[in-house]
Amino acid sequence: MTFALELEHLLGYSDWERGQWHAWFREQGAGALAVGLGPNGDGRVNTIGELVRHIFAAEQRYVERIEGGPLTDPASIPADDVEAVFAFGRRSRETLRHLLATFPTKRWDEPQQIQMGTHTRTVTPRKLVLQAVTHEIRHWAQVATLLRVSGRKSGPRDLLVSPVFDPADAGH
Repeated sequence: MTFALELEHLLGYSDWERGQWHAWFREQGAGALAVGLGPNGDGRVNTIGELVRHIFAAEQRYVERIEGGPLTDPASIPADDVEAVFAFGRRSRETLRHLLATFPTKRWDEPQQIQMGTHTRTVTPRKLVLQAVTHEIRHWAQVATLLRVSGRKSGPRDLLVSPVFDPADAGH
């Protein structure tokens, strides 16, 4: 039996998860975005809202690194505004999907050097795209955990309760 997992499955899952989170944060209000991340952070990301903005900014910046353009500064997106943060997320996903549709096939596996903080890395665009999606999935789990610890239940977000691989999704 052959089992195929495609990037579109992961994008479909993260699109669904973003929709679930957007609805939940809209219902909860800005107070949920203001929940702190605790005493052991590195000082760059201090609240849930900043972490959500970071998720979307990372996706945007990975695309920009692949394209060789200037990197977006997410500081102008207010981390305490549910609609502004998730509008930024919609734009970052549109940017990623546009890249996936238009990037030359022959360039997906061409190594390129990118700057990440003080480190230079050599990676392929294919690896950067996968990093963007898995980075997001990892951080959503972190958001759920931190909210739960603060006494806020966000509901199920597992792949099992998502529509990915459901019979209606059989064409993907």
